[in-house]
Amino acid sequence: MPWILRGLSNGVITSKYPKKMDSYGDSHHSSVKVQTEYLASRDTDLEGLCPTGAIRVELGRPRIDLGQCILCGRCVDRAPEIFSFSTDFETARLSRDLLVVPPSAESTGELANLKSALADRVRRFGNSVALRHIDCGSDGSEEWEIAALTNPVYDVQRLGITFTASPRHADILLVTGAGAKGMSDSLKETYHQMAEPKVVVAVGTDAISGGTHSNSAAVVAGGIEGVLPVDVFVPGSPPSPFGILYGILLAMGIALDGGAST
Repeated sequence: MPWILRGLSNGVITSKYPKKMDSYGDSHHSSVKVQTEYLASRDTDLEGLCPTGAIRVELGRPRIDLGQCILCGRCVDRAPEIFSFSTDFETARLSRDLLVVPPSAESTGELANLKSALADRVRRFGNSVALRHIDCGSDGSEEWEIAALTNPVYDVQRLGITFTASPRHADILLVTGAGAKGMSDSLKETYHQMAEPKVVVAVGTDAISGGTHSNSAAVVAGGIEGVLPVDVFVPGSPPSPFGILYGILLAMGIALDGGAST
């Protein structure tokens, strides 16, 4: 029985996150950061660097919408003085506007109200929740990351988080995929079968904005938010298991931030 010997030699490999911060290392790319001091000239075409239109230049200041970013790295390769990768996986936010970095004063002003309203709704969850996952046109990458949450490294059941096949037993709805129109009715039906209180988490860039499929006639404009009210947005293409777990903790009212990226 070599697996017993391997287990004894490896010891405990389960992460202690969120009680203790964990990391994927310096080579991990969770999101893109923007050099806030940079001022673009009029002839600088930064917006043309992004295949999904995630980059905006406002009054010479570049900003990037993490809800549209697919982490292709083109902006980092061609303009490293402005853009760089971040290893911080805690990128989930309580508002779609808060995914635009650097954040504006208007987007951060509503954060306190969002956190208070969500906390009031999820207070009845206690310390345990059931998740229902539904795929609305994913490429499969987010599914692999969600599935990893149940392995010995992440072991989300230690946090009182379980998966359920029935929406009637679910507290949180995890949605992946670009929001295929053919899945809209099924998504709505799943949502309506869930008991109150309930929370919707959009997992991945596709679910948030449609990603590279945003202009397709086969998907709902604006991602799944065009079908359901979304409470937590987890950017990434795909987001890491830790990133998804952070989004779930936000949905449970456990995580402390959920505010603006820097």
